[in-house]
Amino acid sequence: MDDTGHSLAVRVYYEDTDFSGFVYHASYLRFMERGRTELLRSLAGDQSDLHRDAQGLVFVVRKMGIDFLRPAIMDDQLTVVTRTKALRGASMTLAQEVRRGDETLVAAEVTVACVRDGRATRLPDSLRVKLTPPEDRTELPARPAS
Repeated sequence: MDDTGHSLAVRVYYEDTDFSGFVYHASYLRFMERGRTELLRSLAGDQSDLHRDAQGLVFVVRKMGIDFLRPAIMDDQLTVVTRTKALRGASMTLAQEVRRGDETLVAAEVTVACVRDGRATRLPDSLRVKLTPPEDRTELPARPAS
């Protein structure tokens, strides 16, 4: 991860394509899920550890907007770039791109909610600090003790 976000290399396989030979639209959802998972892994370790250590914390996609700009084909080497766009109390908005070289094929904005026991819960402060976009990394206000 750097100031432009987290990058994940993905190879397109036959199973990712449809009868036309282009990547099937739902395959991009899987690629972006992997990108979000690897972003969290790079910041907080395995999601299963985070789930256990934070008493059942999970992340769920609440909203997603996607622009399919250009197709990918079998054997393409793609890069999924994921960066934090905004943080709220119990959610984060991530900007994701699937690229082939310098060309953006798919652009998405994904809102992910932090949930415990079926209810929204505040993002852990340790993760919030790590997810804060570089341009917003000034002193974060201290949260009052509960």
